[in-house]
Amino acid sequence: MRLGILGTGKIVQDFLPMVGDIPAIQLAGILSTPHSVAKAATLQKTYQIETVYTDYAALLASPTIDTVYVALPNSLHYEFSKQALLAGKNVICEKPFTLNSAQLAELSELALKHDLVLIEAITNQYLPNYQGIKADLASLGALKVVSCNYSQYSSRYDQFKAGKVLPAFNPKLGGGALMDLNIYNIHFVIGLLGAPTAVHYAANVERDIDTSGVLTLTYPETQVVCIGAKDCAAPIQSTIQGNQGAIVVSGPTNTVDGYTRLANDGTTEDVNVNRHPHRMFAEFAAFEQVIADHDMAFVRQQLEHSKLVMAVIDQALASAQLKLG
Repeated sequence: MRLGILGTGKIVQDFLPMVGDIPAIQLAGILSTPHSVAKAATLQKTYQIETVYTDYAALLASPTIDTVYVALPNSLHYEFSKQALLAGKNVICEKPFTLNSAQLAELSELALKHDLVLIEAITNQYLPNYQGIKADLASLGALKVVSCNYSQYSSRYDQFKAGKVLPAFNPKLGGGALMDLNIYNIHFVIGLLGAPTAVHYAANVERDIDTSGVLTLTYPETQVVCIGAKDCAAPIQSTIQGNQGAIVVSGPTNTVDGYTRLANDGTTEDVNVNRHPHRMFAEFAAFEQVIADHDMAFVRQQLEHSKLVMAVIDQALASAQLKLG
């Protein structure tokens, strides 16, 4: 994979130290806004990125780049992914894939029409610990209750209250607790249980954005609660409860650093089978293999998962009468 990275923000700065552990990924370029060129130049030097671009068209025209990593604000995911696909590039797009299902359906159709890889960068779906949880579900018996709480007080919330609206709290840019934190909980649950039969989002809304909220997903025999908060904090933990036992995940659903199996007889077992300390390693190792093998069956499978998640997002936003973008 010869990768062109879009953006110089926090997620890119987190990604770059890790990607060196996947030698097959070559850093062919990075796109910066004109005012962030100095930052891009520093990243280029530190991580041996071949070229800094300030013109997206020039990056897309480069024959040395075969894949684009869209690591931009949420509201830009759709347009920049679409341009990359039209230019014949494979696309890895950060979560949330798009702002709504219609945008994702259009991108998916375009990618499959042109036989290109289009995939969402969502860490938990690729972590060995998450795969272990999926394998262990049967041992819990009939699943009754799932709860996921990702509540993390944001320093940007203080600025928001003071009147400065940054992207994380800007509805026009696809901000809010649902799209920033609860999205991980949704992926976590949908990957285990599939599509729910009903969705409801009770949000705390300030100036047209959800600063926190409680999402409920109904399944035929299972009730799910997903909490995401940027205006308050609590222990970050998820539990999956069945009539024969439970699984407890301590920590956020985007890292799944380990989990504990609890049997009804009181026995417990701690599990950690993640093979790399960085949460993004497993997904990008998988993406590199998918692109090398041109594994379009896997791409279609993951696109269907992402579409289920985006359908939940659509219903949640409508339930809370929120509009993004």
